[in-house]
Amino acid sequence: MDKKVALITGASQGIGRTIAIKMAEEGYNIVINYIGDETNAIEVSKECEAHGVETLCVMADVTNFEAVGEMFATILDKFGKIDVLVNNSGITKDTLLLRMSEADFDSVIDVNLKGTFNCIKHAAKPMMKQRSGSIISMASVIGLIGNVGQANYAASKAGIIGLTKSVARELAPRGIRANAVAPGFISTKMTDVLDEKVKNAILSNIPLNDFGTMEDVADMVCFLASDKSRYVTGQVLNVDGGMVM
Repeated sequence: MDKKVALITGASQGIGRTIAIKMAEEGYNIVINYIGDETNAIEVSKECEAHGVETLCVMADVTNFEAVGEMFATILDKFGKIDVLVNNSGITKDTLLLRMSEADFDSVIDVNLKGTFNCIKHAAKPMMKQRSGSIISMASVIGLIGNVGQANYAASKAGIIGLTKSVARELAPRGIRANAVAPGFISTKMTDVLDEKVKNAILSNIPLNDFGTMEDVADMVCFLASDKSRYVTGQVLNVDGGMVM
């Protein structure tokens, strides 16, 4: 069977890792992009290959337009196509606006927003040629509602939402879909150590009264990558337990 090829940026850890493994379970050949942690990337590769798929690990800084171009050339050289792009790379540099440096703002915009643009720009041409493709970018509910101490992050994620909608309109005639996933409060190692009072305060704002998991996000990505969402484009799908309505 001619397996589809999915590139997940920032796939050596966290949500990106979970997405890569979940998509491998679904039968996609996986391209694991990472920036510095080769050991983790190789571990993710092995976990994916255990599901009978091929993998490719590519180190590339998504903020570097030329490096992203070289990454896509490597992907096309090995697989001959790219069916799914998951823009997952992201960073935070949280601080109050009055304390936020220009560098704090620029670096978050560069990775989260410009990195997403760079990858979409290079994915568009091969996808247009094959007249198919699914582009999924990780936004956040913070990009919809804002948050104290996250002006840079909120701006980057709101930008991804606007970029996604524009890309969806431009590329739809070529059979390419573009959507964004906006996670809410997702349970991670960092959130597990929070004080119970803090956790309860957060849960009080979540109608489903539970934190999301990385698997919840990965499941949504797999849906948007698949033909089951063939009539879905230009959308922002919140995975947040009803926190933002």
